[in-house]
Amino acid sequence: MKIQKILNILTLLTGAIAVTVISLWIGKQSYSWLPPQAAAESLLIDDLISFLVTLGAFIFLGVTSTLMYSAIFHRAVKDDFTDGPPIEGNITLEVVWTAIPILLVLWIASYSYQVYEQMGIQGPSEIVHLHNPLGMESAYAEAKDAPALAEPVEKIDVLAKQWAWVFHYPERDVTSTELHLPSDRRIRLALRSQDVLHGFYIPAFRLKQDIIPNHAIDFEFTPIRPGKYSLTDSQYSGTYFATMQANVIVESPEDYQQWLAKIATQKPSPAKNQAAAEYAQTSNQSVQTGWVTVPPAAPPLVNSPG
Repeated sequence: MKIQKILNILTLLTGAIAVTVISLWIGKQSYSWLPPQAAAESLLIDDLISFLVTLGAFIFLGVTSTLMYSAIFHRAVKDDFTDGPPIEGNITLEVVWTAIPILLVLWIASYSYQVYEQMGIQGPSEIVHLHNPLGMESAYAEAKDAPALAEPVEKIDVLAKQWAWVFHYPERDVTSTELHLPSDRRIRLALRSQDVLHGFYIPAFRLKQDIIPNHAIDFEFTPIRPGKYSLTDSQYSGTYFATMQANVIVESPEDYQQWLAKIATQKPSPAKNQAAAEYAQTSNQSVQTGWVTVPPAAPPLVNSPG
């Protein structure tokens, strides 16, 4: 009897170790499922996602392996149609399987809030709950392998409208439909909407911020990886919202300053706007559908059309 109990304990320990190791391995793989880490904040988000994937894998593998073990080693013998032992309840077991999920949820909530607090992203709650503002510090992610400055270095104005992104650089008083950013520098964006609710979303940065009409929202982050990335509108903002995309160019501070100096010499001209072009094409069709469509805003005048 003692030998059987020891074997059961060893089997349980072996299974728990195997499930833990496999779960940790799966959690590490989750980093490769995501876009490149192009901002300091992406390191925090990826660690959080890896933690959630590891925890989810552990629960899934633990439950599945327990069911398989029970079905294989504890099934009734052939032609045994007798009833199982009458088990009325187990208070200890019920308390355990209630307490563990509660502790897991609190653990996830605590970790998530710590990440949210480190990033310090201002969300709609700051505007909606005017009498109970969240005491959030300015966005600052502690990146291990990249410098992050406590104070903003580059200030850029961002205007979202149906359906275009417009970026204004006060330092040189130039405007562009491409968002150029210096790497390893703190960025502060002043987000504004000209018409409806928009969403500023760069997947490679793991950053998303709703832009609310009639409110200016400061949004900070630190790009750390030079390259070309995509900015999209994460909120449905009307008929042509899918065309509301822009390139995000992260480059060295030297190249960034050269780009600013170059476009400062160019005269403003209308930018190419896919929404306006598609709307004009639809309006010129001989057959009209009768559906009312919001006309796109006029193409912005920019120094660099992108």
